[in-house]
Amino acid sequence: MTLNQSILTSVKGALGVTEADVSFDQEILMHINTAFATLNELGVGPDEGFAIEDKTVTWDALLGTDKRKNNVKTYTFLRVKFLFDPPATSFGITAVEKQIEQFEWRINTYREMTGWTDPTPPIILDDQDVLIDGGGA
Repeated sequence: MTLNQSILTSVKGALGVTEADVSFDQEILMHINTAFATLNELGVGPDEGFAIEDKTVTWDALLGTDKRKNNVKTYTFLRVKFLFDPPATSFGITAVEKQIEQFEWRINTYREMTGWTDPTPPIILDDQDVLIDGGGA
């Protein structure tokens, strides 16, 4: 799977649906965009969110060239698979849920290591070293 591969086509392939079979595209697209909404909450993708409508959008549009984000592909597939064709047993459901949780943890940890912002506001002093804004009450 290359970074410039179609998101829809690659997810369909992972689900075992051929590219030519478009009968499930709307459902798969809906599930992909649901996964992207969760990824946005985890700090992946543009601030305004990310969604696809067809097979023309590629992974590099979402991930850029950072290969450390490749787990986003598997995470997206797991989310879509879980919604599109869930496991038949409670054991299978639990296993997939644990995989999804692990990917969410890893994605969040990576984002915190590379894009973390200190939530403590800076202390701003005027030219006589008088506190203008300390960010607190």
